[in-house]
Amino acid sequence: MAKARKMSHLFPVVRVTGPRQAGKTTLCRATFPQHRYISLEAPDIREFAQVDPRGFLEPLRDGAILDEVQRCPELLSYLQGEVDANPRPGRFVLTGSANLALLAGVSQSLAGRSAVLHLLPCSYGELRGFPAPPQRLLDALWGGGYPAVYDRGIPPLEWYRAYIATYVERDARAMLNIGDLLAFQMFVRVCAGRVGQLLNLSSLAFDCGITHNTARAWLSVLEASFLTFRLPPFHVNIGKRLVKTAKLYFYDTGLACALLGIQHPEQVGEHPLRGAVFENWVVSQIVTERAHRGLPPSVFFFRERNGFEVDVLVEAEGRLLAVECNSGQTVSADAFTRLEALARRLEHAPEGRSLARVVVYGGDEARWHSGGQVLPWRGVADHPWW
Repeated sequence: MAKARKMSHLFPVVRVTGPRQAGKTTLCRATFPQHRYISLEAPDIREFAQVDPRGFLEPLRDGAILDEVQRCPELLSYLQGEVDANPRPGRFVLTGSANLALLAGVSQSLAGRSAVLHLLPCSYGELRGFPAPPQRLLDALWGGGYPAVYDRGIPPLEWYRAYIATYVERDARAMLNIGDLLAFQMFVRVCAGRVGQLLNLSSLAFDCGITHNTARAWLSVLEASFLTFRLPPFHVNIGKRLVKTAKLYFYDTGLACALLGIQHPEQVGEHPLRGAVFENWVVSQIVTERAHRGLPPSVFFFRERNGFEVDVLVEAEGRLLAVECNSGQTVSADAFTRLEALARRLEHAPEGRSLARVVVYGGDEARWHSGGQVLPWRGVADHPWW
């Protein structure tokens, strides 16, 4: 909220994008109560904006929140003219749950005129503001971070099932005109089974019985809808030993668990992908904490072709944070072995930055180790990742 307000003093347009049901409308209406609120989801209002965009914008010149603006992308060109005629900061706030559709219009129409903010599902630190936040790791992984689960008290499994059905039946078809919804739903579930793995589009396509190009297009829909993201590899000038393939993650582990068919929290602990889901949770927490502060992701992983890997690397103000994820409740004596090996590999890197080492684990006790910091899963919410 503070970042959105700050950007509204600098730019005539503030864009807030993120997945459906992440709280964009609530945030914007609370932050800009003086602005008139208009939702372009309503067919009659959307038709008015499409047929007579100048007439639509005329009574909104003093400021407005335009919700789900990707539903009427042609309006953005007329909004550009309005902003150019009066570039007073903070006049318009745009929200959108489809990054692809929104950016396609904004990249030309509002370039240099708008600030871009991303609102993702709540981080664990933000969930602590709700009356009953998850107290156990398994509950946190399974419950995810969508506000409705905690604000309305809807059972996570029921809410995520409805969310998946709505997304598949509505957004996917609208964004890419997907005809075979059953195949697409299978594709989404197969993606959930690949969290934390190197992205292999050919393998994804083969498992779903679709072409490589279709898999690429469908993955772009998931990314544009803020359901999945790719974690890029860290590149440093130490030869050609590093892989160039990204890893696949979901922004929300509750959604990933629902797609995996996990029906209760205890099942997370028994699932063969427990470690991958925990790693996904840690990565998404860091990405979310940075995004909600208006910072670029600057989050990577490190992997060499010989298989040596470190789960997470974060670039933060002149230093690097290396993170290993361990879903167990104990930390072994060799937990920092790979982090120490990474430090040796980066000793002569041209960046010359210090390397902080952190092991995040599924236990509850924080402590310092000769190799770095041992951080309990709850501590992810309070650690400075920026």
